[in-house]
Amino acid sequence: MPRASHHVDVAIIGAGPAGLTAGYMLGKQGFTVTLIEKDPDQVGGISRTVEHEGFRFDIGGHRFFSKSREVVDLWNELLPDDFIERPRMSRIYYRGKYYSYPLRAFEALRNLGLWQSTLCMASFFRWKLFPHKEVKSFEQWVVNQFGARLFGIFFKTYTEKVWGMPCDEMSADWAAQRIKGLSLGKAVWDGVRRSLGLNRRPNDGMQAKTLLESFRYPRKGPGMMWDAARDRILEQGNNLLMGHMLHQLSWDETAGLWRVAAMARDGRLAMLTADHVISSAPMRELASRIHPLPATLPDAMALHYRDFLTVALMIRSEDLFPDNWIYIHDDRVQVGRIQNFRSWSPEMVPDPALACVGLEYFCFEGDGLWSSSDEDLVALATRELAQLGLCDPAAVAGGAVVRQEKAYPVYDDDYAAHVAAVRGELEARYPTLHFVGRNGMHRYNNQDHAMMTAMLTARNIAAGARRHDVWAVNEDAEYHEAGREGDDAGVAAALRSERAVPTRIADRKAA
Repeated sequence: MPRASHHVDVAIIGAGPAGLTAGYMLGKQGFTVTLIEKDPDQVGGISRTVEHEGFRFDIGGHRFFSKSREVVDLWNELLPDDFIERPRMSRIYYRGKYYSYPLRAFEALRNLGLWQSTLCMASFFRWKLFPHKEVKSFEQWVVNQFGARLFGIFFKTYTEKVWGMPCDEMSADWAAQRIKGLSLGKAVWDGVRRSLGLNRRPNDGMQAKTLLESFRYPRKGPGMMWDAARDRILEQGNNLLMGHMLHQLSWDETAGLWRVAAMARDGRLAMLTADHVISSAPMRELASRIHPLPATLPDAMALHYRDFLTVALMIRSEDLFPDNWIYIHDDRVQVGRIQNFRSWSPEMVPDPALACVGLEYFCFEGDGLWSSSDEDLVALATRELAQLGLCDPAAVAGGAVVRQEKAYPVYDDDYAAHVAAVRGELEARYPTLHFVGRNGMHRYNNQDHAMMTAMLTARNIAAGARRHDVWAVNEDAEYHEAGREGDDAGVAAALRSERAVPTRIADRKAA
Protein backbone atom coordinates (compact mmCIF):
# COMPACT_ATOMS: atom_id res chain seq x y z
CA MET A 1 0.00 0.00 0.00
CA PRO A 2 1.35 3.48 -0.84
CA ARG A 3 2.67 5.58 2.01
CA ALA A 4 -0.01 7.56 3.86
CA SER A 5 -0.15 11.30 3.41
CA HIS A 6 -0.95 11.95 7.08
CA HIS A 7 -1.45 10.30 10.45
CA VAL A 8 -4.30 10.74 12.97
CA ASP A 9 -5.06 9.29 16.35
CA VAL A 10 -8.43 7.93 15.20
CA ALA A 11 -9.92 7.25 11.77
CA ILE A 12 -13.73 7.09 11.79
CA ILE A 13 -15.67 5.33 9.05
CA GLY A 14 -19.08 6.90 8.55
CA ALA A 15 -20.39 10.36 9.47
CA GLY A 16 -23.78 9.42 10.89
CA PRO A 17 -24.85 10.08 14.49
CA ALA A 18 -22.38 7.55 15.92
CA GLY A 19 -19.40 8.60 13.83
CA LEU A 20 -19.96 12.32 14.34
CA THR A 21 -20.49 11.89 18.08
CA ALA A 22 -17.26 9.92 18.37
CA GLY A 23 -15.36 12.51 16.33
CA TYR A 24 -16.65 15.42 18.36
CA MET A 25 -16.09 13.80 21.76
CA LEU A 26 -12.55 12.73 20.85
CA GLY A 27 -11.76 16.17 19.43
CA LYS A 28 -12.82 17.77 22.71
CA GLN A 29 -10.17 15.66 24.45
CA GLY A 30 -7.45 16.71 22.03
CA PHE A 31 -7.37 13.66 19.76
CA THR A 32 -6.80 14.11 16.05
CA VAL A 33 -9.47 12.45 13.93
CA THR A 34 -10.48 12.04 10.29
CA LEU A 35 -13.99 10.95 9.30
CA ILE A 36 -14.61 9.10 6.03
CA GLU A 37 -18.11 9.58 4.58
CA LYS A 38 -19.34 8.19 1.25
CA ASP A 39 -22.04 10.84 0.76
CA PRO A 40 -20.46 13.73 -1.16
CA ASP A 41 -22.73 16.41 0.28
CA GLN A 42 -24.41 15.50 3.57
CA VAL A 43 -23.52 14.08 6.95
CA GLY A 44 -26.00 12.43 9.29
CA GLY A 45 -26.66 9.12 7.54
CA ILE A 46 -30.23 7.96 8.11
CA SER A 47 -30.69 10.94 10.48
CA ARG A 48 -29.90 13.53 7.83
CA THR A 49 -32.43 16.02 6.49
CA VAL A 50 -32.93 16.07 2.73
CA GLU A 51 -33.90 19.38 1.06
CA HIS A 52 -35.79 19.66 -2.23
CA GLU A 53 -36.85 23.07 -3.56
CA GLY A 54 -37.09 24.43 -0.02
CA PHE A 55 -38.99 21.42 1.38
CA ARG A 56 -37.22 19.37 4.05
CA PHE A 57 -37.66 15.65 4.59
CA ASP A 58 -36.80 13.61 7.64
CA ILE A 59 -35.69 10.07 6.74
CA GLY A 60 -37.96 7.91 8.85
CA GLY A 61 -38.84 10.44 11.55
CA HIS A 62 -36.55 11.22 14.51
CA ARG A 63 -38.07 12.29 17.80
CA PHE A 64 -35.43 13.90 20.00
CA PHE A 65 -36.13 12.25 23.32
CA SER A 66 -33.71 10.33 25.52
CA LYS A 67 -33.70 9.19 29.12
CA SER A 68 -29.92 9.52 29.09
CA ARG A 69 -28.94 12.86 30.60
CA GLU A 70 -25.56 12.72 28.86
CA VAL A 71 -27.18 12.41 25.44
CA VAL A 72 -29.60 15.26 26.17
CA ASP A 73 -26.73 17.43 27.39
CA LEU A 74 -24.80 16.73 24.20
CA TRP A 75 -27.81 17.67 22.05
CA ASN A 76 -28.10 20.95 23.96
CA GLU A 77 -24.39 21.59 23.60
CA LEU A 78 -24.40 21.05 19.84
CA LEU A 79 -27.68 22.82 19.11
CA PRO A 80 -28.43 25.25 21.95
CA ASP A 81 -30.84 27.62 20.18
CA ASP A 82 -32.71 25.66 17.51
CA PHE A 83 -34.94 23.16 19.32
CA ILE A 84 -38.71 23.54 19.28
CA GLU A 85 -41.25 21.64 21.38
CA ARG A 86 -43.65 19.53 19.31
CA PRO A 87 -46.76 17.53 20.24
CA ARG A 88 -46.46 13.77 19.92
CA MET A 89 -49.20 12.15 17.87
CA SER A 90 -49.18 8.88 15.94
CA ARG A 91 -52.21 6.86 14.95
CA ILE A 92 -53.22 3.82 12.92
CA TYR A 93 -55.25 4.36 9.74
CA TYR A 94 -57.58 1.55 8.71
CA ARG A 95 -60.47 1.72 6.25
CA GLY A 96 -60.96 5.46 6.57
CA LYS A 97 -60.77 5.68 10.37
CA TYR A 98 -58.04 6.54 12.85
CA TYR A 99 -57.11 4.41 15.85
CA SER A 100 -54.87 5.31 18.77
CA TYR A 101 -51.29 4.13 18.79
CA PRO A 102 -50.49 2.27 20.97
CA LEU A 103 -53.74 0.47 20.15
CA ARG A 104 -56.66 0.87 22.57
CA ALA A 105 -58.85 -2.18 22.34
CA PHE A 106 -62.29 -0.77 23.22
CA GLU A 107 -61.79 2.23 20.93
CA ALA A 108 -60.80 -0.14 18.14
CA LEU A 109 -63.95 -2.21 18.53
CA ARG A 110 -66.09 0.95 18.62
CA ASN A 111 -64.52 2.33 15.44
CA LEU A 112 -64.87 -0.98 13.59
CA GLY A 113 -68.66 -0.83 13.92
CA LEU A 114 -71.20 -3.27 15.31
CA TRP A 115 -70.91 -6.04 12.71
CA GLN A 116 -67.12 -6.05 12.40
CA SER A 117 -66.60 -5.79 16.16
CA THR A 118 -69.05 -8.65 16.71
CA LEU A 119 -67.04 -10.82 14.34
CA CYS A 120 -63.84 -9.75 16.13
CA MET A 121 -65.29 -10.71 19.51
CA ALA A 122 -66.51 -14.05 18.15
CA SER A 123 -63.01 -14.71 16.83
CA PHE A 124 -61.53 -13.64 20.18
CA PHE A 125 -63.68 -16.10 22.16
CA ARG A 126 -63.09 -18.88 19.63
CA TRP A 127 -59.32 -18.63 20.10
CA LYS A 128 -59.61 -18.25 23.87
CA LEU A 129 -61.57 -21.52 23.97
CA PHE A 130 -59.41 -23.36 21.43
CA PRO A 131 -55.98 -21.65 21.34
CA HIS A 132 -52.83 -22.79 19.62
CA LYS A 133 -51.39 -25.33 22.05
CA GLU A 134 -47.73 -24.92 21.08
CA VAL A 135 -47.07 -21.23 20.44
CA LYS A 136 -44.01 -20.67 18.27
CA SER A 137 -44.78 -17.79 15.95
CA PHE A 138 -45.73 -14.12 16.22
CA GLU A 139 -48.98 -14.95 14.43
CA GLN A 140 -49.92 -17.73 16.85
CA TRP A 141 -49.19 -15.55 19.91
CA VAL A 142 -51.28 -12.62 18.67
CA VAL A 143 -54.14 -14.84 17.49
CA ASN A 144 -54.27 -16.49 20.92
CA GLN A 145 -54.40 -13.09 22.61
CA PHE A 146 -56.78 -11.19 20.31
CA GLY A 147 -58.29 -13.62 17.82
CA ALA A 148 -57.54 -14.16 14.15
CA ARG A 149 -59.70 -11.28 12.89
CA LEU A 150 -58.06 -8.54 15.00
CA PHE A 151 -54.67 -10.04 14.15
CA GLY A 152 -55.42 -9.62 10.46
CA ILE A 153 -56.61 -6.03 10.89
CA PHE A 154 -54.09 -4.51 13.31
CA PHE A 155 -50.98 -6.70 13.36
CA LYS A 156 -50.32 -8.72 10.21
CA THR A 157 -50.18 -6.19 7.37
CA TYR A 158 -47.95 -3.51 8.85
CA THR A 159 -45.57 -5.96 10.54
CA GLU A 160 -44.97 -7.83 7.30
CA LYS A 161 -44.51 -4.59 5.34
CA VAL A 162 -41.80 -3.39 7.71
CA TRP A 163 -39.80 -6.56 8.19
CA GLY A 164 -40.30 -8.31 4.87
CA MET A 165 -41.04 -11.71 6.40
CA PRO A 166 -44.32 -13.54 7.10
CA CYS A 167 -45.76 -13.29 10.61
CA ASP A 168 -45.91 -17.08 10.86
CA GLU A 169 -42.10 -17.16 10.57
CA MET A 170 -41.43 -14.56 13.29
CA SER A 171 -40.76 -15.76 16.81
CA ALA A 172 -43.50 -15.45 19.44
CA ASP A 173 -40.89 -14.03 21.81
CA TRP A 174 -40.94 -10.75 19.93
CA ALA A 175 -44.73 -10.47 20.18
CA ALA A 176 -44.63 -11.03 23.93
CA GLN A 177 -42.09 -8.19 24.31
CA ARG A 178 -43.63 -5.82 21.79
CA ILE A 179 -47.32 -6.00 22.74
CA LYS A 180 -47.48 -5.16 26.44
CA GLY A 181 -50.32 -4.15 28.72
CA LEU A 182 -53.18 -4.58 26.22
CA SER A 183 -56.00 -6.91 27.27
CA LEU A 184 -59.04 -7.24 25.03
CA GLY A 185 -61.02 -8.97 27.74
CA LYS A 186 -60.38 -6.16 30.25
CA ALA A 187 -61.24 -3.55 27.62
CA VAL A 188 -64.59 -5.15 26.78
CA TRP A 189 -65.51 -5.65 30.43
CA ASP A 190 -64.57 -2.05 31.14
CA GLY A 191 -66.81 -0.91 28.28
CA VAL A 192 -69.74 -2.88 29.61
CA ARG A 193 -69.27 -1.47 33.11
CA ARG A 194 -69.11 2.07 31.77
CA SER A 195 -72.25 1.56 29.70
CA LEU A 196 -73.99 0.53 32.93
CA GLY A 197 -72.61 3.54 34.77
CA LEU A 198 -70.37 1.39 36.98
CA ASN A 199 -67.04 2.77 35.78
CA ARG A 200 -66.25 6.48 35.69
CA ARG A 201 -62.60 6.20 34.70
CA PRO A 202 -62.04 4.28 31.47
CA ASN A 203 -59.41 1.56 31.59
CA ASP A 204 -59.62 0.48 27.94
CA GLY A 205 -57.64 -2.63 28.74
CA MET A 206 -54.36 -0.77 29.13
CA GLN A 207 -52.17 -0.76 32.20
CA ALA A 208 -51.72 2.82 33.40
CA LYS A 209 -48.66 4.47 31.92
CA THR A 210 -47.47 7.98 31.21
CA LEU A 211 -47.01 8.43 27.46
CA LEU A 212 -44.58 10.88 25.98
CA GLU A 213 -46.89 13.77 25.02
CA SER A 214 -44.29 16.02 23.40
CA PHE A 215 -40.72 15.97 22.21
CA ARG A 216 -38.08 18.41 21.09
CA TYR A 217 -37.13 18.67 17.46
CA PRO A 218 -34.65 20.82 15.50
CA ARG A 219 -36.70 23.47 13.73
CA LYS A 220 -35.29 22.55 10.30
CA GLY A 221 -35.01 18.83 10.86
CA PRO A 222 -32.47 16.50 12.49
CA GLY A 223 -29.86 17.36 9.88
CA MET A 224 -29.28 20.62 11.80
CA MET A 225 -27.85 18.58 14.67
CA TRP A 226 -25.40 16.66 12.52
CA ASP A 227 -24.37 19.68 10.47
CA ALA A 228 -23.56 21.38 13.78
CA ALA A 229 -21.49 18.37 14.89
CA ARG A 230 -19.60 18.45 11.59
CA ASP A 231 -18.88 22.15 12.01
CA ARG A 232 -17.61 21.65 15.56
CA ILE A 233 -15.29 18.86 14.40
CA LEU A 234 -13.85 21.13 11.71
CA GLU A 235 -13.45 23.95 14.25
CA GLN A 236 -11.42 21.53 16.37
CA GLY A 237 -8.98 21.29 13.47
CA ASN A 238 -10.02 17.80 12.42
CA ASN A 239 -11.02 16.54 8.99
CA LEU A 240 -13.86 14.97 7.02
CA LEU A 241 -13.32 13.18 3.72
CA MET A 242 -16.68 13.61 2.00
CA GLY A 243 -17.56 11.53 -1.03
CA HIS A 244 -15.10 8.78 -0.05
CA MET A 245 -15.74 5.10 0.58
CA LEU A 246 -13.50 2.83 2.60
CA HIS A 247 -11.38 0.97 0.07
CA GLN A 248 -9.01 -1.01 2.27
CA LEU A 249 -8.15 -1.26 5.94
CA SER A 250 -5.02 -3.09 7.03
CA TRP A 251 -3.07 -3.46 10.26
CA ASP A 252 0.65 -2.78 10.01
CA GLU A 253 2.11 -5.05 12.67
CA THR A 254 5.59 -3.63 12.36
CA ALA A 255 4.55 0.01 12.74
CA GLY A 256 1.72 -0.79 15.16
CA LEU A 257 -0.87 1.28 13.31
CA TRP A 258 -3.72 1.10 10.83
CA ARG A 259 -3.30 1.91 7.16
CA VAL A 260 -6.52 3.28 5.70
CA ALA A 261 -7.31 3.83 2.03
CA ALA A 262 -10.48 5.70 1.05
CA MET A 263 -11.61 6.00 -2.57
CA ALA A 264 -13.28 9.05 -4.07
CA ARG A 265 -15.89 8.74 -6.82
CA ASP A 266 -13.30 9.54 -9.47
CA GLY A 267 -11.14 6.64 -8.31
CA ARG A 268 -8.51 8.66 -6.49
CA LEU A 269 -7.27 7.22 -3.20
CA ALA A 270 -6.81 9.17 0.00
CA MET A 271 -4.29 7.52 2.32
CA LEU A 272 -3.87 7.92 6.07
CA THR A 273 -2.59 6.01 9.07
CA ALA A 274 -4.26 5.84 12.48
CA ASP A 275 -3.75 4.38 15.92
CA HIS A 276 -7.45 3.48 16.24
CA VAL A 277 -10.29 2.87 13.79
CA ILE A 278 -13.97 3.38 14.69
CA SER A 279 -16.42 1.87 12.23
CA SER A 280 -20.11 2.73 11.88
CA ALA A 281 -20.13 1.23 8.38
CA PRO A 282 -22.25 -1.89 7.81
CA MET A 283 -20.39 -4.83 9.31
CA ARG A 284 -20.63 -6.68 6.00
CA GLU A 285 -18.84 -3.87 4.16
CA LEU A 286 -16.16 -3.43 6.80
CA ALA A 287 -15.23 -7.12 6.87
CA SER A 288 -14.94 -7.27 3.07
CA ARG A 289 -12.41 -4.40 3.08
CA ILE A 290 -10.07 -5.58 5.84
CA HIS A 291 -6.72 -6.90 4.61
CA PRO A 292 -6.06 -9.72 5.00
CA LEU A 293 -9.66 -10.86 4.70
CA PRO A 294 -10.98 -12.28 7.97
CA ALA A 295 -11.80 -15.96 8.30
CA THR A 296 -15.33 -14.96 9.26
CA LEU A 297 -15.97 -13.07 6.01
CA PRO A 298 -18.71 -15.58 5.04
CA ASP A 299 -20.49 -14.72 8.30
CA ALA A 300 -20.29 -11.01 7.52
CA MET A 301 -21.56 -11.52 3.98
CA ALA A 302 -24.54 -13.47 5.35
CA LEU A 303 -25.81 -10.37 7.19
CA HIS A 304 -28.78 -8.71 5.51
CA TYR A 305 -30.50 -5.34 5.61
CA ARG A 306 -33.98 -3.92 5.05
CA ASP A 307 -34.01 -0.85 2.84
CA PHE A 308 -36.39 2.07 2.76
CA LEU A 309 -37.61 4.86 0.54
CA THR A 310 -39.72 7.96 1.06
CA VAL A 311 -41.91 9.51 -1.62
CA ALA A 312 -42.61 13.12 -0.61
CA LEU A 313 -45.68 14.69 -2.19
CA MET A 314 -46.52 18.39 -2.20
CA ILE A 315 -50.29 18.80 -2.15
CA ARG A 316 -52.47 21.89 -2.70
CA SER A 317 -54.41 21.36 0.49
CA GLU A 318 -54.51 21.81 4.21
CA ASP A 319 -52.56 19.20 6.17
CA LEU A 320 -54.13 15.80 5.57
CA PHE A 321 -53.90 14.86 9.26
CA PRO A 322 -52.37 16.41 12.41
CA ASP A 323 -50.17 13.44 13.36
CA ASN A 324 -46.39 13.27 13.04
CA TRP A 325 -47.09 10.07 11.14
CA ILE A 326 -49.81 7.47 10.67
CA TYR A 327 -49.38 3.73 10.28
CA ILE A 328 -51.19 2.26 7.28
CA HIS A 329 -52.87 -1.06 8.14
CA ASP A 330 -54.28 -1.78 4.71
CA ASP A 331 -53.09 -4.63 2.51
CA ARG A 332 -54.51 -2.98 -0.62
CA VAL A 333 -51.58 -0.55 -0.70
CA GLN A 334 -47.83 -0.96 -0.36
CA VAL A 335 -47.17 2.17 1.70
CA GLY A 336 -46.42 1.36 5.34
CA ARG A 337 -46.39 4.76 7.03
CA ILE A 338 -47.13 8.37 6.06
CA GLN A 339 -45.43 11.37 7.63
CA ASN A 340 -46.80 14.89 7.83
CA PHE A 341 -43.65 17.01 7.70
CA ARG A 342 -45.32 20.21 8.93
CA SER A 343 -46.31 18.38 12.13
CA TRP A 344 -42.62 17.80 12.83
CA SER A 345 -41.83 21.47 12.26
CA PRO A 346 -43.61 24.26 10.35
CA GLU A 347 -40.23 25.23 8.90
CA MET A 348 -40.00 21.90 7.04
CA VAL A 349 -42.70 23.15 4.64
CA PRO A 350 -41.99 26.61 3.16
CA ASP A 351 -45.34 27.19 1.43
CA PRO A 352 -48.39 27.58 3.72
CA ALA A 353 -50.67 26.76 0.79
CA LEU A 354 -49.15 23.30 0.41
CA ALA A 355 -49.23 20.21 2.57
CA CYS A 356 -46.20 17.95 2.35
CA VAL A 357 -46.42 14.29 3.26
CA GLY A 358 -43.90 11.47 2.98
CA LEU A 359 -45.11 8.00 2.02
CA GLU A 360 -42.69 5.41 3.38
CA TYR A 361 -42.08 2.13 1.59
CA PHE A 362 -40.07 -0.70 3.13
CA CYS A 363 -38.20 -2.73 0.54
CA PHE A 364 -35.00 -4.55 -0.35
CA GLU A 365 -32.35 -2.89 -2.47
CA GLY A 366 -32.78 -4.04 -6.05
CA ASP A 367 -36.39 -5.21 -5.76
CA GLY A 368 -39.25 -3.81 -7.82
CA LEU A 369 -39.96 -0.84 -5.58
CA TRP A 370 -36.33 0.16 -5.09
CA SER A 371 -35.58 -0.08 -8.81
CA SER A 372 -38.64 1.89 -9.95
CA SER A 373 -38.05 5.31 -11.47
CA ASP A 374 -38.77 8.40 -9.39
CA GLU A 375 -41.62 9.26 -11.75
CA ASP A 376 -43.22 5.84 -11.27
CA LEU A 377 -42.84 6.05 -7.49
CA VAL A 378 -44.46 9.50 -7.37
CA ALA A 379 -47.32 8.15 -9.49
CA LEU A 380 -47.66 5.11 -7.19
CA ALA A 381 -47.75 7.28 -4.06
CA THR A 382 -50.35 9.56 -5.63
CA ARG A 383 -52.56 6.60 -6.53
CA GLU A 384 -52.25 5.07 -3.08
CA LEU A 385 -53.13 8.32 -1.30
CA ALA A 386 -56.26 8.49 -3.45
CA GLN A 387 -57.03 4.81 -2.82
CA LEU A 388 -56.84 5.47 0.93
CA GLY A 389 -59.21 8.40 0.52
CA LEU A 390 -56.67 10.90 1.83
CA CYS A 391 -56.08 13.04 -1.25
CA ASP A 392 -57.47 14.02 -4.63
CA PRO A 393 -54.73 13.15 -7.19
CA ALA A 394 -55.42 16.42 -9.00
CA ALA A 395 -54.22 18.30 -5.91
CA VAL A 396 -50.69 16.82 -6.06
CA ALA A 397 -48.36 19.61 -7.15
CA GLY A 398 -45.07 17.74 -7.18
CA GLY A 399 -42.99 14.99 -5.63
CA ALA A 400 -39.52 13.79 -4.74
CA VAL A 401 -38.00 10.42 -3.85
CA VAL A 402 -35.38 9.70 -1.20
CA ARG A 403 -33.83 6.22 -1.05
CA GLN A 404 -32.09 4.94 2.09
CA GLU A 405 -30.14 1.73 1.78
CA LYS A 406 -29.49 -0.46 4.82
CA ALA A 407 -32.01 1.37 6.99
CA TYR A 408 -32.67 -1.62 9.24
CA PRO A 409 -30.44 -4.59 10.08
CA VAL A 410 -32.37 -7.80 9.43
CA TYR A 411 -32.69 -10.21 12.35
CA ASP A 412 -32.99 -13.46 10.41
CA ASP A 413 -32.29 -17.09 11.36
CA ASP A 414 -28.58 -16.87 11.99
CA TYR A 415 -27.76 -13.17 12.33
CA ALA A 416 -26.74 -13.40 16.02
CA ALA A 417 -24.26 -16.18 15.35
CA HIS A 418 -22.83 -14.32 12.35
CA VAL A 419 -22.39 -11.08 14.32
CA ALA A 420 -20.81 -12.92 17.25
CA ALA A 421 -18.37 -14.68 14.92
CA VAL A 422 -17.28 -11.50 13.14
CA ARG A 423 -17.04 -9.50 16.33
CA GLY A 424 -15.16 -12.28 18.12
CA GLU A 425 -12.50 -12.59 15.46
CA LEU A 426 -11.97 -8.91 14.72
CA GLU A 427 -12.00 -7.64 18.31
CA ALA A 428 -9.61 -10.39 19.42
CA ARG A 429 -7.22 -9.78 16.53
CA TYR A 430 -7.47 -5.98 16.49
CA PRO A 431 -7.97 -4.38 19.95
CA THR A 432 -7.87 -0.91 18.37
CA LEU A 433 -10.80 -1.60 16.02
CA HIS A 434 -14.14 -0.42 17.44
CA PHE A 435 -17.74 -1.00 16.28
CA VAL A 436 -20.41 1.67 16.88
CA GLY A 437 -23.91 2.58 15.72
CA ARG A 438 -26.80 0.73 14.13
CA ASN A 439 -25.11 -0.77 11.08
CA GLY A 440 -21.63 -0.89 12.60
CA MET A 441 -22.94 -3.29 15.25
CA HIS A 442 -25.83 -4.73 13.20
CA ARG A 443 -28.21 -3.77 16.00
CA TYR A 444 -31.56 -2.01 15.80
CA ASN A 445 -30.49 1.06 17.80
CA ASN A 446 -32.19 4.44 17.99
CA GLN A 447 -30.14 7.56 17.31
CA ASP A 448 -29.49 8.23 21.01
CA HIS A 449 -28.33 4.66 21.53
CA ALA A 450 -26.00 5.01 18.56
CA MET A 451 -24.62 8.17 20.15
CA MET A 452 -24.08 6.38 23.44
CA THR A 453 -22.05 3.62 21.77
CA ALA A 454 -19.83 6.36 20.33
CA MET A 455 -19.51 8.19 23.66
CA LEU A 456 -18.45 5.00 25.45
CA THR A 457 -16.00 4.15 22.67
CA ALA A 458 -14.41 7.58 22.97
CA ARG A 459 -13.99 6.96 26.71
CA ASN A 460 -12.41 3.57 26.06
CA ILE A 461 -9.91 5.09 23.64
CA ALA A 462 -9.07 7.88 26.07
CA ALA A 463 -8.58 5.32 28.86
CA GLY A 464 -6.49 3.02 26.68
CA ALA A 465 -8.71 0.04 27.59
CA ARG A 466 -12.20 -1.33 26.93
CA ARG A 467 -13.63 -0.29 30.28
CA HIS A 468 -17.17 0.15 28.96
CA ASP A 469 -19.15 -2.59 27.22
CA VAL A 470 -20.42 -0.82 24.13
CA TRP A 471 -22.43 -3.89 23.15
CA ALA A 472 -24.61 -3.51 26.25
CA VAL A 473 -26.11 -0.28 24.89
CA ASN A 474 -29.63 -0.91 23.70
CA GLU A 475 -33.21 -0.27 24.74
CA ASP A 476 -36.64 -1.85 24.77
CA ALA A 477 -39.60 -1.01 22.56
CA GLU A 478 -41.29 1.23 25.12
CA TYR A 479 -38.32 3.58 25.39
CA HIS A 480 -40.03 6.39 23.48
CA GLU A 481 -43.44 5.85 25.07
CA ALA A 482 -42.91 6.71 28.74
CA GLY A 483 -40.75 8.58 31.23
CA ARG A 484 -39.11 11.98 31.26
CA GLU A 485 -36.24 13.29 29.21
CA GLY A 486 -32.87 13.01 30.91
CA ASP A 487 -34.22 10.92 33.80
CA ASP A 488 -31.04 8.90 34.17
CA ALA A 489 -27.47 10.05 34.65
CA GLY A 490 -24.54 8.12 33.26
CA VAL A 491 -25.32 5.21 30.98
CA ALA A 492 -28.05 3.64 33.11
CA ALA A 493 -30.83 4.26 30.61
CA ALA A 494 -28.91 2.78 27.71
CA LEU A 495 -27.83 -0.36 29.54
CA ARG A 496 -31.21 -1.38 30.93
CA SER A 497 -32.47 -3.89 28.40
CA GLU A 498 -32.44 -5.06 24.82
CA ARG A 499 -34.82 -3.55 22.32
CA ALA A 500 -37.36 -6.01 20.96
CA VAL A 501 -36.93 -7.01 17.32
CA PRO A 502 -38.57 -9.82 15.36
CA THR A 503 -36.61 -13.02 14.85
CA ARG A 504 -37.50 -16.10 12.88
CA ILE A 505 -38.73 -19.16 14.76
CA ALA A 506 -35.46 -20.99 14.11
CA ASP A 507 -33.65 -18.43 16.28
CA ARG A 508 -35.91 -19.31 19.18
CA LYS A 509 -35.24 -23.03 18.78
CA ALA A 510 -31.52 -22.49 18.60
CA ALA A 511 -31.60 -20.40 21.77
